[in-house]
Amino acid sequence: MSFTLKVDATKWRDHLSAVNEAAKRTTGSNAVGVIKGNGYGFGQSLLANEADRLGLDTVAVGTVFEIDEVLNDFYGDVIVLEPFEPRDLAAATAWWMAGQRHDASRLVRTVSSESALRALIDGPGAVRILLEAQTSMHRFGFSESDLLRSLSDPAVRAALSSGHVQVLGLSLHLPLEQPADEVSIQGMASGTARVREVTRWAGLWQAETAVWSGSHAPASTLWVSHLDDSELAAVARTADELAIRARTGTRLWLGTRPALAVTGTVLAVHPLPSGTHIGYRQRTGPKDSTLIVVSGGTAHGIGLAAPTPAASLRQRAVTAGTGVLDAAGRALSPFSWAGSRRWFAEPPHQHHSMLWLPRGCVIPAVGDQVPAEVRFTTSRFDAVIGFD
Repeated sequence: MSFTLKVDATKWRDHLSAVNEAAKRTTGSNAVGVIKGNGYGFGQSLLANEADRLGLDTVAVGTVFEIDEVLNDFYGDVIVLEPFEPRDLAAATAWWMAGQRHDASRLVRTVSSESALRALIDGPGAVRILLEAQTSMHRFGFSESDLLRSLSDPAVRAALSSGHVQVLGLSLHLPLEQPADEVSIQGMASGTARVREVTRWAGLWQAETAVWSGSHAPASTLWVSHLDDSELAAVARTADELAIRARTGTRLWLGTRPALAVTGTVLAVHPLPSGTHIGYRQRTGPKDSTLIVVSGGTAHGIGLAAPTPAASLRQRAVTAGTGVLDAAGRALSPFSWAGSRRWFAEPPHQHHSMLWLPRGCVIPAVGDQVPAEVRFTTSRFDAVIGFD
């Protein structure tokens, strides 16, 4: 049995190169490839190899628990996006162990609070960090006043001046969507809400780093996410005294969907008379239908879904309709056959899904491949094929 991701490697790698070249044209630096979670379905090791092949100098992972596989297959710097928090004892232990197993000079911590910064100042060994600003995401980060207060603290300034703590720049994690943008301010084009937000922080960071001197001064660099090419260009024009580093994950690895094909394998085919009870819950199906068993279940991410944002009337209507069907025990699977998505016969099992095919439908044979539309960030494939 196999639930597989087949990749048109040439088309996919051409897309990676195009995204990175666009970042270099706009910012003067390589993109920062984000390799977090399940590695966007490819696996972190594979993406780490591809980042190295692409010539990236820096990648980012989600948590300290994800660094081992990436460090083994990528030879540049690795940023951990989840903020360092010394009171998270499991993560603090993982950081200590990482320092024992790997070259700590390749690791970059994200710091989003005064307490975490203080812990690193008082701790052993030199560290490299990004300071995270609190954007309109309101997830983690320093407020403007907290950031300025921390950087003016004598202990912080001493730690930076000595090189005990090296600040590689200011990190901004931005929303995917924001309220309607203002077209202009006093007749001048103001850009998108994200551009305006980054520009405000850029002004603060530019003013702050301009007063530092010496080899250990905070880097005049902004590390940003979720800006498209035009937004990056607008920020680069406005903050021309700062270096801009663009983090990218979904757009980089999943931006060329035609190059990616997900399939489950038909494992069994059962033409059944009406009224036959099937599965764990012994449900009956449509009249004179055929039950097929396909590889791909909850262990692969099938049937797992995040809550819908329901931001539009259409999304709300779809969500309401889906809820009604779920309540009636009916759910569409992500698998398609003969041009249509097919209904689950019952909730997916751990490694398989049971699907109904109606009377008159072309019946697959065992071993046939059934296409599936999946959310890659929650999918795990038995095999990723198509590479050298």
